[in-house]
Amino acid sequence: MVLDAITQVELFVNVFVGVYVLAILAYILTSWVQLPYSLKPVQRFLYDVCDPYLRFWRRILPFSAGPFDFSPMVAVLALILLERILFAILGRLH
Repeated sequence: MVLDAITQVELFVNVFVGVYVLAILAYILTSWVQLPYSLKPVQRFLYDVCDPYLRFWRRILPFSAGPFDFSPMVAVLALILLERILFAILGRLH
């Protein structure tokens, strides 16, 4: 089966967004618990991958809700929205 370039880009974006959303979820979950020493590199990797993007949203959000951090929720919604906009643009080119 031969896939054209636009379909390949759509597939790449879909997989990238899915994996990044899962990485953000794993980052959130690992920040709630104390991991054993053997899993600290995994936690550090998730921090290095997710925190720059989440920090961007923490700076933009106009409110602080005490101990609650809504930046992961906003970040995931922004990724999904960007994916849908990109799919709409690519759909017009297809």
